[in-house]
Formats: sequence, structure tokens, C-alpha cells
Amino acid sequence: MAKLQVVDQNNTKVGDIELAPEVFEVEIQPEILNLVVRYQRAAVRQGTHATKTRGLKRGGGRKPWRQKGTGRARAGSSRSPLWRGGGITFGPQPRDYSFKVNKKVRKLALQMALSSRVSEEKLTVVKSIDLAEVKTKAFAAVADKLGLGKTLIVAKDADEKLVLSARNMPHIKVIEADKLNVYDVLLYPELVMLESAAQDVQERLK
Repeated sequence: MAKLQVVDQNNTKVGDIELAPEVFEVEIQPEILNLVVRYQRAAVRQGTHATKTRGLKRGGGRKPWRQKGTGRARAGSSRSPLWRGGGITFGPQPRDYSFKVNKKVRKLALQMALSSRVSEEKLTVVKSIDLAEVKTKAFAAVADKLGLGKTLIVAKDADEKLVLSARNMPHIKVIEADKLNVYDVLLYPELVMLESAAQDVQERLK
């Protein structure tokens, strides 16, 4: 069982935390991470794009000219895809892009994503981040002491002061522990977990 130091918001060591190997030391399989990231991205696609087929185009009910005797090609509708102003053949239609991935596979992928941050030494556990008021400048000072770049911060509960103070910083995202997901962990090169959130995630993923 690996140990990781716990620091305060001034980046001073205040203790240690033991990390469960079944959560933070899992063998990484890129194909599983890829599958779950595609699953997440597909689930949020709206799928509302649409084109009009010949049946959806207005007009075209009258046959443009008689079938025989004109010397021209046969035509049944002026809304044929072959005509200018006609419908679209095989164009995109509204659809659901989501697909099923088993819960155990999603859980395993999250364990792998967390393990990758531990192996890269990109996981920092912070005792707590306490802000006196909602102020970006106050949070920026904490982020500077912790040396945060593009970072995902995981808190156990929605701390309004922390969320509101950090939201104006485009390279930092604050997320609740129960909403932790593979895509966000992989998107942000650095991961900061408040100690309470780390313990909560560890218990849920064991």
C-alpha cells in the first residue's frame, strides 16, 4: 500500500495518506481508457443534426412533365435529390450516439486513470482549501503556492466559496468526488484531491 504526503493549502506537509493499491496502483490498459472516454463523449452529443430528404422538402407533389414524349429524362418530382433544391440522399438524421459500457468496466477505467496520475507523480492530496470569501484573487494565491497548472480539483462536497473562486480560472476545474470521471482525470495533467475526497473515492472504488 503506497503512501502519499498530505499538504495544507500553503504546500506544507501535515501528514500522510495510505492509498489502496486496488484503486491507485492498477495496471493501465489504454484500450479500456479509450473505450470509456468515447462512451462519455458520445453520451453528451446532442444528435439533433438533420437534413431534409425528398419526403421532407416542401412541394414537388406535381409531376414536372409527362412521362413520355418530351425527349427528356423521366421525372416524378422536382424535389428529387438529383435536382437543385431537392432533398438530400442519406443525410444525417437525429439520433442517439450513446452506447452501453458495463459499470465494472467504467469503474476499472477510473481506477486506471487515477493510477496513471499516481505513477506520473501528478496527484497531490491537500488537507483542505479554506477561503475567507469568494474571491478569485484569494484562490489564485493558494493555486500559486501549490504550483497548480492545468489542474482538476476534487472536493467531497460542493464548497461554494471554492467553486465560485476557481471558476474564472480557465485552466482549473473543481468537481465533486461523486462526479469524478475518466475524461476529466485524463484531460487535466494534474490532479488535486482534498483529503476527505481522496478517502471517499478510495472507499467507493475499492
